[in-house]
Amino acid sequence: MSSLWNSRISFSIFGESQASAIGVTIDNLPAGEYIDTDELTRFMSRRIIKSGSFLSSEGGLVMPHILSGVSNNRTTGKPLFAYIQNIPEPVKKETEGSPRERVGNADYTGVVRYRGFEDVKKAGTFNSKLTAPLCFTGAICGQILERRGIYTGAHVYQIHNIKDNPFDPVAISRDAVRSVRMKDFPVINDRKGWLMLEDIKKASEAHETLGGTIECASVNVPAGVGSPIFDGLENNIAQLIFGIPGVKGLEFGTGFRSAKMVGSQSRDSFYIDDHGHSVTKTNNHGGILGGISSGMPITLNVAFQPQDTTFEKYDPCRVPQSVPCVEAAVNIALLSHMVDYPNFC
Repeated sequence: MSSLWNSRISFSIFGESQASAIGVTIDNLPAGEYIDTDELTRFMSRRIIKSGSFLSSEGGLVMPHILSGVSNNRTTGKPLFAYIQNIPEPVKKETEGSPRERVGNADYTGVVRYRGFEDVKKAGTFNSKLTAPLCFTGAICGQILERRGIYTGAHVYQIHNIKDNPFDPVAISRDAVRSVRMKDFPVINDRKGWLMLEDIKKASEAHETLGGTIECASVNVPAGVGSPIFDGLENNIAQLIFGIPGVKGLEFGTGFRSAKMVGSQSRDSFYIDDHGHSVTKTNNHGGILGGISSGMPITLNVAFQPQDTTFEKYDPCRVPQSVPCVEAAVNIALLSHMVDYPNFC
């Protein structure tokens, strides 16, 4: 089933954008983990961007109701079930284009795949509201990881032709990851953020939309997490990342830039640092070798396409509100592999 992700940690998403509720069931979480509900709220609220002159088309924030799997703010080891009460928006009569005519969206493919039994405009299986259960799951996984010193953070790296400062792929710190998460508009260089917001405003006024790139990093991931071939850390992260609407590309480390390098340029030489740890001088591999973490920061870039303007309601740029979605996907994949790591639980 496409809405079920089943690894060591498994979760299943249910609901549609016009349904009365959407939600998630999470299984195999470690028992006894403290869940900070205030932190959950902060993480979920980052899906609604209110900076500058635009607002996510989702409107306000609705927090999930946890019905099972948590007692006295601690996980019980049983499946965690949570749902979000939904307020469906009125579906107006379509005035521009049919599912076959509207390009850049999943209407046509959804109609073909489900033989017309799902009204893709009303049901909204492909709607961004379904990222709420993903973010909820990732927020819980993130809290469990952070208590082990593992932090994941992301920022808007590029909107249209405007680029933010990149993370330092070798020396990125926990504080650098956390500080960008606290910002209303998640960028490292605030001046670049203002330029991005201005570009988004201009696009909105011209009835246009913009795409962009999100950079994500995880720090303090120990070496040896993951598996080779089909169950690699990259594989699992990629599977979850491509469940986020609008994603069209993913690269780890130098990614596609490495195709332009020669071997001596892309090589990451190992050495023993002052703490006796085996590390690399550079981090072109993005912290993962052979599907297994190397101990260096895990770095990745995610590319988003612009949203189709033939939708009745659309965001001029959905990249900023996708930042916590990317973090959530990485958190879930990391925890799923970490539960097998020696002495983790």
